[in-house]
Amino acid sequence: MKAIEWAVNTMPKTADSQLPIMAVSEIQKARTFHQSFPQYTTTPLAKLDQMADFLGLGEVYVKDESYRFGLNAFKVLGGSFAMARYIAKETGKDVSDLPYSVLTSDALREEFGQATFFTATDGNHGRGVAWAANKLRQKAVVHMPIGTTQTRLENIRKEGAQVDITDMNYDDCVRLAAKEASETPRGVVVQDTAWDGYEEIPAWIMQGYGTMASEASEQLKANGVERPTHVFVQAGVGSLAGAVVGYFTNLYPDNPPTFVVVEADVAACLYKGAKAGDGAIRIVDGDMQTIMAGLACGEPNTISWDILKNHVSTFVSAPDWVAAKGMRMLAAPIKGDPQVTSGESGAAPFGVLACIMMMDEYKELRDQLGLNSDSKVLLFSTEGDTDPERYKNIVWNGLEK
Repeated sequence: MKAIEWAVNTMPKTADSQLPIMAVSEIQKARTFHQSFPQYTTTPLAKLDQMADFLGLGEVYVKDESYRFGLNAFKVLGGSFAMARYIAKETGKDVSDLPYSVLTSDALREEFGQATFFTATDGNHGRGVAWAANKLRQKAVVHMPIGTTQTRLENIRKEGAQVDITDMNYDDCVRLAAKEASETPRGVVVQDTAWDGYEEIPAWIMQGYGTMASEASEQLKANGVERPTHVFVQAGVGSLAGAVVGYFTNLYPDNPPTFVVVEADVAACLYKGAKAGDGAIRIVDGDMQTIMAGLACGEPNTISWDILKNHVSTFVSAPDWVAAKGMRMLAAPIKGDPQVTSGESGAAPFGVLACIMMMDEYKELRDQLGLNSDSKVLLFSTEGDTDPERYKNIVWNGLEK
């Protein structure tokens, strides 16, 4: 059985120039925008009291994104806000002046017309982009990497997007989407990863993800938790991780939580960068076959990487069995706790937390992070059973690959 690996962050700090992207005031704009959608509700924060006691922790909270906009994943928060910011910029407006009712109006359609939003995805981001494009009366083209399941493709097709499964890995799909967007009149690439020269839209997507973190912080306070001591968050390209770490660092500037970033071991580009210790980006290529399809990304978001270098305590590389363990434990909680239906990428951080607390071989990591009976841990289950058959195979039948 492959082991969990980790790297304590010893990378040199930078000027932290990207942190203001996730300023609390900016995230409030995103949250107000999302609240204007008729489909909006705050997703649940599951309080796992019995599990916390079993694991030897003070409190454990899991933000359950399987309820987001009926799409079973958080990703729509980023794509929808980025589209709104793009339309606002093109029409010379502030995004605060473009709530859902305005964006979907005939008047805006006449003023702005239609753009075509291109993206690459393993499923959740593309579904969110397709859904938002459909609702906002825009077009979407979605490319999916090799190994994507037909179920995830059909979920996107149902939203009216043009979609296909390619023979490329995720990062090559991103390049394809960017190329096609550049060759299409009014083509726009909406990708939750940034590279040199492509930073504005990824920053907007990260701000959209901030809605989830903002909700969680309010829900924690309603439970009497002024601030979490630890935040575990998963990473593919790192956009979500950068958003969560950036938001909570801005929210608690004098006493931020201890941040732990979890990646799939076959695509652990951030972990490899942290292990090298020099602060330079590391890239993983190849097919990156893992059950954590949403985390199978080998090239970091440059904006997020800057935030993560400055504020994350530890980067963790997790094998598939860890995510599967997290899925099963959340699906079959200790009596008295709520159940969380968490997909492969959604459950990875909880699986890591459980292993750290339950397995002697990770005592060093437990001690290094200061996880104990006083700890108040926040995690994000970023997706539900987005592929129901695969979910059943893992949770019911013990599949781990």
